[in-house]
Amino acid sequence: MKVLVSSLIALSLFNAACATKTKQEDLQKTFVLSDKMLATTKTATAVIQPLQNELNFYGKITADNNKLIEIYPIVGGNVTRVFVELGDYVTKGQLLATIRSTEVAAFEKDLEDAKNDVLVAKNNLKVAKEMFEGKLTVERDVLEANSQYEKALSQLHRVEETYAIYHIKGEATFEVRSPINGFIIQKDINQDMLLRNDKSDNIFDIAEIDQVWAIANVNESDINQVRMGVDAAVTTLSYPDKKFYGKVDKIFNIIDPETKAMKVRIKLNNDGFLLKPEMRATIRLSYAEDRDMIAIPSNAVIFDKSKNFVMIFKDRHTIETRPIEVFRQVGETTYVIAGLKEGEKVITENQLLIYDALND
Repeated sequence: MKVLVSSLIALSLFNAACATKTKQEDLQKTFVLSDKMLATTKTATAVIQPLQNELNFYGKITADNNKLIEIYPIVGGNVTRVFVELGDYVTKGQLLATIRSTEVAAFEKDLEDAKNDVLVAKNNLKVAKEMFEGKLTVERDVLEANSQYEKALSQLHRVEETYAIYHIKGEATFEVRSPINGFIIQKDINQDMLLRNDKSDNIFDIAEIDQVWAIANVNESDINQVRMGVDAAVTTLSYPDKKFYGKVDKIFNIIDPETKAMKVRIKLNNDGFLLKPEMRATIRLSYAEDRDMIAIPSNAVIFDKSKNFVMIFKDRHTIETRPIEVFRQVGETTYVIAGLKEGEKVITENQLLIYDALND
């Protein structure tokens, strides 16, 4: 009796399984896309293409060092006015601050002395010429007076050049002006501050940020995969849905002792000045490997029951659920190592609805 009961139970389970399988096969045979569903269903063809790879790194945005100017105080003294704040955009030649200084007062004295020396030398030369014409002196005296006059002019020009370089104005005032167009990214000066004559720290940093750098920290294990010229896509916390594109244009072939990583630079156009120096960034490098593989759109892949599937489309009457083995997903492209052939069509729109209808 026990053997008979066991046999009957096994037979019942077998019949139920067969019935389920037959039902699914019948459903697949009888399933037909409606005209409305067919009109909205999209497909893509499996193609063979070079295998792409992506590397993700963390880093930050920095100003282009070639377009960053540090401004140092030429003289010490009292800061009388500061006309800009951190983050302000300034133009070349714009007045940033004024400093009242005893050193500038000394320059003013040098200028007055130089002007007086020119005036005296000019008069001496005139007298020497008149005396020479009256036979009261020799030509050597005229040449010497002319030499003194030229020396006085040279000294005056030197002092005037100092005025132009240092932006010195009257009343012992030194003017700090911007040498370039850009943003104030560092400021270490305030009104009424007393600057020491030996101050060696810069008081302003000004950077042009129409182009910026993204600096990626590359782990030692990934160094051999980074190449010059590979494509890069940069995202930031401030603009998570916006990508900034560039290429690797410099590899710093040293390991930073603090981060234990090698730095890689990507130059980016910065329209609208969206990217700011010191922003944290995620940097994705993309490159092709030396092998080909079947590729399909990533949205065609259905993950269910710990496996990956695609819906193979032949016509509205013939649609197959096909398990596949995914090798790698890179953005919107998935590379398939098994389960697909070149030229087969996979459904990329309505695939979930069709999968549920055929497999529930």
